[in-house]
Amino acid sequence: MAKNVTGGADQSSINEETTEPTFESAMEKLESIVSRLESGDVPLETAIELFQEGMSLSRLCGQKLEQVERRIETLVEGEAGLQRKPFAAGKEEA
Repeated sequence: MAKNVTGGADQSSINEETTEPTFESAMEKLESIVSRLESGDVPLETAIELFQEGMSLSRLCGQKLEQVERRIETLVEGEAGLQRKPFAAGKEEA
């Protein structure tokens, strides 16, 4: 019997794999992976796979944060109009 690769469930799983997760969903998945790895109840091969997935999610989150920082630093409204200012995380202007 031939497998139907254009059918509903098969196609939806393909679409899920090609769409990039949101920052929030990536962080939730990363937290879940960390919890599983910290539990110590994961076989070695599974732990390696989880670690690789976690590293990928970590890079994705880092990239998304960098994009947001660039957007924030691009335009900051000042007295003389719009000015470019660097983003200073965790610092408030006096």
